[in-house]
Amino acid sequence: MSKSMLTLIAILLMAVVTVAAPPMPNDAQIVQPDPSLPKELAAFSGKWEATAFIRGRTIEFFLIVEKIDKEKASLYCWPIRGMESGWERYDAQVTKERGKYILWFRGRTGTNEISLKGEKLELYVPPSAVVIFTRVPF
Repeated sequence: MSKSMLTLIAILLMAVVTVAAPPMPNDAQIVQPDPSLPKELAAFSGKWEATAFIRGRTIEFFLIVEKIDKEKASLYCWPIRGMESGWERYDAQVTKERGKYILWFRGRTGTNEISLKGEKLELYVPPSAVVIFTRVPF
């Protein structure tokens, strides 16, 4: 391996920043979805995390879908914005459009949309950011 290749690898390794997940909110209780709930909707339930590159910055996101039913979901979201961060609670509406379930909630920048994409969650944050979440153990 060339010296320039090793230098590039070293720079890339130094650039990776990992943020530890914040502690769960004291009042958070992830409730198992009702067994009669469609599996595509129950799949939203749980704890999720993501790293996104938005407006030239790397931002860590953490999301908890605490409770979900056919009409609504209770969410906690931890967006890290510079030095300001913390859990925020949201109530989401559940809809089914074009055969897919979607969670809608009003966030700081407008109406946010969460949908399932295979094993991942996709969060659309207006005006044009998309954040892809991966499920993590809780």
